[in-house]
Amino acid sequence: MPNPEAPALLTHDWSMGYPMTLRSVRLTRLHVRRRLTMWQWAGDIDDAVLVASELVANAVRHARVIGHELWLRLAELEDGGLIVEVSDPVRAVPRTDVAPDGEGSRGLLVVTQLADDLVWFLRPEVGKTVRARLALPQSCTSGT
Repeated sequence: MPNPEAPALLTHDWSMGYPMTLRSVRLTRLHVRRRLTMWQWAGDIDDAVLVASELVANAVRHARVIGHELWLRLAELEDGGLIVEVSDPVRAVPRTDVAPDGEGSRGLLVVTQLADDLVWFLRPEVGKTVRARLALPQSCTSGT
């Protein structure tokens, strides 16, 4: 099981709870875009918005439990990378090895294409957290 601790020092850190409804996916897109713009994050904000919304959509579709909400966390690392975490109340392991079937099953496939790292870990109290790490493009890190 991956280490649930953040891999580097944080520059910015933000989290918010959302109801387990599809409306939360739209709110996630708005909040992530606004937060990363305020932070002046140098990475691809569109990619980060897509990763966050796909993780939230998966939580809403596959981990809805009455009386619980999901949590979204964004953390900008000292090296400029971004952590996107979504926590939900279900301990089931997300599957990234399933071939897409029709309209479903593409969310985590998209996330694995955009993220440099995708891990999950069980939370001690309830459920799990899925963590995606997005690194800055080489052009941002090399100063060119």
